[in-house]
Order: sequence, then structure tokens, then C-alpha cells
Amino acid sequence: MPITLNFELNDHDLAHFEAAAERSRKAAEGKSSEDIIAAAVSLLGDAQRTHIPDFIKARLLHLDDMIAMVRDAGWQLPAEDRRRVLSALAYFADPADIIPDDVQVLGFLDDAVMIELASRDLKHELDAYDDFCEFRAREAERRGVDPTSLGRVDWLDSRRQELQERMHQRRERDFGTGYGRSSGYASGRQSYVRAWRPGVFSIG
Repeated sequence: MPITLNFELNDHDLAHFEAAAERSRKAAEGKSSEDIIAAAVSLLGDAQRTHIPDFIKARLLHLDDMIAMVRDAGWQLPAEDRRRVLSALAYFADPADIIPDDVQVLGFLDDAVMIELASRDLKHELDAYDDFCEFRAREAERRGVDPTSLGRVDWLDSRRQELQERMHQRRERDFGTGYGRSSGYASGRQSYVRAWRPGVFSIG
């Protein structure tokens, strides 16, 4: 019989995770972007091979979105935005997890918390990328082409530029400088069913 547990992290609790994230960013300073991405992909692979609660799975899909954003040839994140996403991914390149991943059931709980924090920071990026993927999937179907084969095409580039400009405007409107913490992830969408993107994680 399943049970429901709700817990809240206060500012003191979150400071512990933010300090761990900062340590991981410093530890990742000598790593290439490919190394950071590969470590995050490896974590998703490990999670895919074990039993984890649904609420953690949902957040791992958000991590998959972050990885896809920096790997997607069609999306082509500008350099500064790419650095921000890689900075968020740095925690997953650090072997010194708060909770070791091999702990049954809850081994990925700290990763889920970190993903939630990163998703809040990257709200506008994730929103824009979701919209881009949905547009690409609709247009690919309408034109009778496979979305997996699309890289740079004029109609896709135009939509990408429009969405990224809107993304920057919203971030600057919210935070002035264009950087900071947002509240909530991607309009609350759970993303169990998502338009195609170069992801590696799925709900089975």
C-alpha cells in the first residue's frame, strides 16, 4: 500500500545544498563540458537501471532536458546560456554526492533536490526549450520529416531565435541582470510526455 510523504526544505536546509553545489562547481573547473555532460548522462543511466520513486523520476526527466538543451544541434544555446546550464550540471560530475547513489530507493534524493533547484534557476530556458521541441515536432509531422533528422533549417532557426530572445527578455524582466533564482519549473509541466529531443532518460 503506497504512502504519501510531503517535506519542506527551509532556507537553512537549502543552504546546505547550495554549498554542495558550489563545491561541485569548483571541483568541475578543470573538467571539459563533454566531461560534465557525460557524468550527468552516466547518472541517468545508473538511475534507469534501478528502482526509484516516481517523484525522483520526474525530476530526472528535467535533468534529461538540461542535457538535451546543450546537446541539441537545432537549439544552439548561446555561449553564456550554455555556461549557465553546464554550471547547473556540474553537481552531477562530482562523485562526492550528499547521498550515495547506490543507497536503495533514496540514493537519488539529493540529485532530485539539486535538479529542482537548477530547474528553478533555469525556468525560462527550460520553458523556451520545451516550446521549441513542441514546435519542431509539430512542424516535422506537418512537413512529413523525422524530427530526429533536423539540425539547422530556416524555419526552425527562425523559431529558435524568437524563443531565445523571449527567454532573455523574461529573464531580464525578472532579475534585471538576466541571472538569478526563479520560482517554479516550466509552468509546472511534468513532462512525462514530451516532444522529441536528444534525451537519454525515459519513464518505463
